[in-house]
Amino acid sequence: MPSVLITGATKGIGQAASRVFAAAGYDLALVARNRAALEALADELAASGSRVVLASVDLADASALEARISALYPPGTAPDVVINNAGAAYTGSLVDMPVERWQWLIQLNLTSVLQVCRVVVPLMRTAGGGRIINVSSHAAHNAFPNWGGYCVSKAALASFSRCLAVEERPHGIQVCTLTLGAVNTPLWDSETVDSDFDRRAMLEPTRAAEALLYLAQQPSTQVVEDLTLMPAAGVL
Repeated sequence: MPSVLITGATKGIGQAASRVFAAAGYDLALVARNRAALEALADELAASGSRVVLASVDLADASALEARISALYPPGTAPDVVINNAGAAYTGSLVDMPVERWQWLIQLNLTSVLQVCRVVVPLMRTAGGGRIINVSSHAAHNAFPNWGGYCVSKAALASFSRCLAVEERPHGIQVCTLTLGAVNTPLWDSETVDSDFDRRAMLEPTRAAEALLYLAQQPSTQVVEDLTLMPAAGVL
């Protein structure tokens, strides 16, 4: 069976992707902070026949991340697909944003992706290839007042993805982004987000998960470098 690593697996897009990929016949390596939520999801997905392994790790903790991801892969194994989905948001003006919040946001939305790739890319090289999908946002290409930190982190992620794609192409590793408009996930309930958007008009997580599966199942002879999915209502 093909295998997929999904970060932020217990909520929103990550949870929906875990279910969609299990239904499509993938073995799963699921990463999230909450061990109890991971175990509950694993129990649910095991019924589909998928093999599920777990790593409970806070991606905001740079010191622990790489070792915990490495432990998912015994020697000689590698994921076929990696979905860097975990992330966070912060609302507030750039100059008033506490430096510790800036560092936390950049760690979650950008640096943790680098750290995951530091683990999985060498494994993929040895295996002869693979696909990395980074979940981005239309905020990467736009400027929204009081969302500056988030916009910067996603713009950097988009640039990171393009650079990694060029570097790893000779090794048979494809890198792409799923660029999303607003998705109705628990992110909007976060204590760091203040928003009054109409969540009924947002994309549903399952639609994003299906787009991830579409990207993952592209033949090795082609790559969709970026897929943009927006609510029909446009920018909310």
